[in-house]
Amino acid sequence: MAFDDSYRLSAHAVITNEAEEVLQLRATYAECAWGLPGGALDPGETIHEALVRECQEELGREVRIEYLSGVYFHHCYNSHVFIFRAHFAGEGNCILSTEHSDLAYFPLHRLSEVQRHRIRDCLRFDGVVRSAKF
Repeated sequence: MAFDDSYRLSAHAVITNEAEEVLQLRATYAECAWGLPGGALDPGETIHEALVRECQEELGREVRIEYLSGVYFHHCYNSHVFIFRAHFAGEGNCILSTEHSDLAYFPLHRLSEVQRHRIRDCLRFDGVVRSAKF
């Protein structure tokens, strides 16, 4: 990579409900797509710090990280995405930021192929961090 090239890193959380449905947030920007909570790392942040900060900003809730399950390259964004298994710390309701218009829990089969791949790796975690290219 050259010094001025653009490249992104982000961290995202797989959070499930009692039915093992996956929490997704609907963005208010770009294509208004549904996606996992999380986002881009700020300069100087670790991937863990970024995930905790992003979840607090987006959901108004503190999360507890259980493990890192995968690192995935997304060609269309020129980025690597770190996927973590996480749980809400304590009780409470989510308060969405202005970046998101809605939240919902979805069964795995209703998610995109890329989301299913990353989340399946996370939920079937066997101690080996997975990677793939999309």
